[in-house]
Amino acid sequence: MEIVIEGITKKFKEQSVLEQISFVMEEGSIHCLLGASGAGKTTLLRIITGALKADSGSVRIDNIPMPNRPILNKIGFMPQQDGLYNELSVYDNLRFFAGIQNLHGKEFDKKALELLEIVDLLKDKNKRVSHCSGGMKKRISLAAALIHSPQLLILDEPTVGIDPVLRRQIWNYLKDLKKQGKTLVVTTHVMDEVQNCDYAALLQNGHILVKDSVENLVQMANGGNIEELFFTNNSEEGKN
Repeated sequence: MEIVIEGITKKFKEQSVLEQISFVMEEGSIHCLLGASGAGKTTLLRIITGALKADSGSVRIDNIPMPNRPILNKIGFMPQQDGLYNELSVYDNLRFFAGIQNLHGKEFDKKALELLEIVDLLKDKNKRVSHCSGGMKKRISLAAALIHSPQLLILDEPTVGIDPVLRRQIWNYLKDLKKQGKTLVVTTHVMDEVQNCDYAALLQNGHILVKDSVENLVQMANGGNIEELFFTNNSEEGKN
């Protein structure tokens, strides 16, 4: 699924959060929104999904203006803060979110067990979510976003609080999804995770400093460190 973002601007009261954001996220690729907390990443994701209305500009997914109910059914969204039900077990949380997407029975069981193995929660499937750690809840949220095999996956800092070995396993799975033709949008402030993506947009104070393929950004950066582009572009803006 292709995402076209044109002229998105958003303010909260008098504070500008996003200013004239425009770019295209190509189908079958992993796109990264990179920036510190408060850069506008989460706000942009909420506007893409239609959960938040922009002050101006538009978002189109597969050339359909958002929000759109049929398109939303093809999206898997993992928010930064989990929306899980603490009184239910890990497995029953997945069952609930699958039910919203009309996924039941053996089809659900097969997908749920597959995802629980990927996020290393198979042995904890009957544990009540209220007894799970923050990192475990993060993994449950990821599985819930994937349960209906969405064509577009939007993940807000999906690997925060997850150990390095499991983080690599999750990224390998996300790359497999890309090979299946799915589109993924991931936010992060962890620089080494950008290398797992095809394209990246660097956000700072509601503006895009630079956007390009990760390969090109590495070539542009001093020493191949993409983080340096934040300082380089700020210095260039200061000269103008």
